[in-house]
Parts: sequence; structure tokens; C-alpha cells
Amino acid sequence: MAVTDGRLLPTFVEGFHDVEAVGRMKYAVLGNTGLTVSQLSFGASSLGSVFHDTDEAESIQVVHKALKSGINYIDTAPWYGHGKSETVLSKALQGVPRQAYYLSTKVCRYEADVHKMFDFSAERTLRSVDESLARLGLSYVDIIQVHDMEFAPSLDIVVNETLPALQKVKDSGKAKFIGITGYPLGNFRKVIEQSPVKIDTILTYCHGSMNDNSLQDELPILSRKRGVGVINASPISMGLLSHRGPPAWHPATQDIKEVCRQAAEYCKSKGADISRLAMHFTLNQPGVPTTLVSTASQANLDRNLRAVYEELTSEEKETLEYICERYFKPLNNKTWEGVEVENYNKQKKGTGTGTLG
Repeated sequence: MAVTDGRLLPTFVEGFHDVEAVGRMKYAVLGNTGLTVSQLSFGASSLGSVFHDTDEAESIQVVHKALKSGINYIDTAPWYGHGKSETVLSKALQGVPRQAYYLSTKVCRYEADVHKMFDFSAERTLRSVDESLARLGLSYVDIIQVHDMEFAPSLDIVVNETLPALQKVKDSGKAKFIGITGYPLGNFRKVIEQSPVKIDTILTYCHGSMNDNSLQDELPILSRKRGVGVINASPISMGLLSHRGPPAWHPATQDIKEVCRQAAEYCKSKGADISRLAMHFTLNQPGVPTTLVSTASQANLDRNLRAVYEELTSEEKETLEYICERYFKPLNNKTWEGVEVENYNKQKKGTGTGTLG
């Protein structure tokens, strides 16, 4: 959707937005929600110091710059920094017109202790929404989502308990739409088909990237047939598609990590930044209204915005085409589905190691 005049957007606020920047942003409608969202959206997990220590003042400045530049969708969760993300975000949003953004948060994932990490019960779900609204300083969120539903003891609990609780939240006016999130793509279709509650959005991550673009296979049913709004996340696959490489806790199998490392080395030899190529690849995938990218750094935000504004050079395009053909096509969209859930269950029994992302 081309917006030649950003002032036509429902989220545009005269005197707040940078008109030129909003005009350069790209927008699309999120499924049947009617929400016109920016192609690049803001993941607030970084505000919770999830990946490394962050400076609160800079975090607030980053949120302001993102919103004024036309980013109008923000995603957070109680899990991110165990409330810190929502708390810092609340500070950043003080004085920002509520009209200027859409905001989503989540339920069901809470504490670092594996025995208290997840709770999909209706009672805890309802309480979590009130806690999030209090931390955010808001009377409602635009989308309330089930967080990482693959970790539920059974998807039946999500269908029969969590989602009906969220319908109550929606009926009370505390949320406008209901969403589900997770890593296994197959779970989305299962829950949508079984749910007594209308599912408005899904949030999927690491399936709309160079190393795994299997989200495209699901779009005909999820988006086009059912009208579900698709929110994509992690275009660099949680660090796989970077020169620094993934964090130690990354659940990808060793062969996936090795292929991504080789691709990054090739890009480096050509003077190209693999993360920049990854951003362009993801942002240009058809049928995906918005992609979440998280940062608490002004420099990283500027770099992300340039991925929307700037085209790749001919040399970068050649490099992108080469690594997709040479390195990623043979991977055949290989995933690490089941690895994290297995480790979670082992940790609950006292036999697992590592960190759950």
C-alpha cells in the first residue's frame, strides 16, 4: 500500500509525526482487523534488556524516533525482562498520542523459573492482562496474544481455556483483537480450526527469513482464505544471519548454524552485510503486512529504517541471490521445531541445560 500523504493514515497525528518520514514508510492492512500497519514494526523485547544491558534514556528515545518515523505497531510481553519491557515502554509512551500507535502484548509466559514460566489458565490469563495494562498505563491494547502456545501442556488448554478468557478480555474493552504466537507453523492452523473464539492475528518468527521462508507456504490458508493478520518477526533469525553469529542459547541445529556462518563469511568477502541483505529479503516477501524488529539502539533503528527506504545496490542484489541459491536453498526451510519444548520439559525434570530464548 503506497501512502503518498502520511496524513491520510488513521495513526497520523499532526504536530507529532515527521511527515516526510511517514511518507517514506510502507503500510498494509493487517488481515481483517482493519488496522493499517507499518511494514517495519517495533518489537519492544529489547527494552526489557533481554539480549544485553540497555540504557533506559536511549530506549525511550528509540521508541519516540520509531513512532515519529511512521512505525505504528509495537509488540511487547510480560516475559520480556519480566515486566521491564512494558514498564520502560510505558515511560516512552507518556505524552505520545494514543492515536499514533497500535500496541499488542501477551499472556501465558512469565517467569525465568521453568516451573513458573508458563501458565495458560483462565484465571492467570485474566490477571495478566490487568497487570500489563497497569504497567503500560493504558486502558486497552489493540491485540492481546497467547505467548508461545507450543509450551502449553496441550493445545486443548489454549483452545478451551486461554482463548475463551481472552474473549472475555475483548468483550470488556481491554483488547480489540485476539492473536496467537509460537514457533511451529502447524499449530496456527490447528488452533484456528478448533478455536471457539475468532483468531484475528498470528505472530510467527524465524519462518520468513533467508534460511527458512516456510511462512510463504502457509499464507494462502492463514491470510488469504481465513483473513488472519500475519505478523512476522526476526528477519535475521535471532542472530543466525549476522556477522556476529547467534547467541549461545540459539536452538538451531549445528548444520543450520554452519550454513548461516558460511553465508555470512561469503557476504563479508564481498563487502556486504548479511543482516542488511536479510532485512531486505524479509521486507520484500509478498503477503506479509508487517515485520517486527527489536532494538534499543538508535543506530540500529536508523539501520532498520534504511532497509525500508533504500534499495540494495546491484552488487548487494547479486550477493543476496547467490547466497540464497548456494547456501539456503539446500537447507530446504529446515527448522529447529521441537528443540526448545524438549529442552523445557527436560529442565522441568532437572535434566535439561541451557537457556530458553
